[in-house]
Amino acid sequence: MTLRLTALPRRYCVVRLDAAGPLPAWFSLAGPLSCVCRTADELSLLSPEEDVPAHVPGERGLRAFKVAGPLDFTETGILAAIAGPLGEAEIPIFALSTFETDYILVPARRFDEAAQLLSERFELSP
Repeated sequence: MTLRLTALPRRYCVVRLDAAGPLPAWFSLAGPLSCVCRTADELSLLSPEEDVPAHVPGERGLRAFKVAGPLDFTETGILAAIAGPLGEAEIPIFALSTFETDYILVPARRFDEAAQLLSERFELSP
């Protein structure tokens, strides 16, 4: 499988809020990468870290890799191919899929290590 990944420059934060709660006023979908996902159990937000107020608890300091797309729905094993080597190195991930591509976020403190591992298997652009 030939995948091309791009390292995104910003830091991101994932926030978990009450499932029935409204979107907070500070949250915007105008960022370079942002996401809202509501389930019966939670409301999860992904936002550029600088947009999340300091008092809001969340997983901060995440860096992202973007899989070059568009990816076809018939393609299989993409996330597994990326998550596998990162899992073997015990690098935690937060995965996000859109209609056309996938994003993998890792702790910023492990980003260089993750980039090295992924560059050994895939084409990686800084």
